[in-house]
Amino acid sequence: MITRAIAIALWAALASPNAGLAAEAGDAVFSERGPWDLGQETLEWQLTVEGPAAEGFRPTADGRLTMTQVIDPSDDQPVLQLEQQGGAMDRKIGPFPISAGDPVLTYFLEQTVRDMATLTGGSPHYIRNRMKDAIFRGGEIADQDGRKVATFRPFAQDQNAARMKGFETLTLTFVMDDPKAPIRELRAATDQAPGYRNTLVLQ
Repeated sequence: MITRAIAIALWAALASPNAGLAAEAGDAVFSERGPWDLGQETLEWQLTVEGPAAEGFRPTADGRLTMTQVIDPSDDQPVLQLEQQGGAMDRKIGPFPISAGDPVLTYFLEQTVRDMATLTGGSPHYIRNRMKDAIFRGGEIADQDGRKVATFRPFAQDQNAARMKGFETLTLTFVMDDPKAPIRELRAATDQAPGYRNTLVLQ
């Protein structure tokens, strides 16, 4: 299993100015939101994870994910800290640099990868790469009620779709007030029942 630190680095690479190939929808999702300056503010997203029963899969009925700015004791510099509450366990994730990137987006994508791998028995590395390709090169973006909505279907044409146990219908949806602001809604959902749902909604 790939370590969380390496996974974070892989996702963070999407936001690099050298990425270059990202389509408009991907550009909006991976917009440069740093440098962050939360001060004493805490950002909170409601967290819901649903799916079929499986060993190792951890649904969350009424959780939350918070992002705060704290001081790293190793160098007394500000960093970002995520904290997940609810579900099978509470945990802190990070720290993340304030200079660039979006820790909540990274968390959401990596959680979706891990859940899909658990529920299908597939390779996290393969799943992650297909998602990266979809966000780099595809997707659609539309205006809805003054917000940008970007959608991606990373496995719709995948050669291994028949083995994905419904995840070939996975849709990633991102609702943004402004590409520079925190993402308001992050959703991953399959069409088939019992379906998979991973949702973060900014409160």
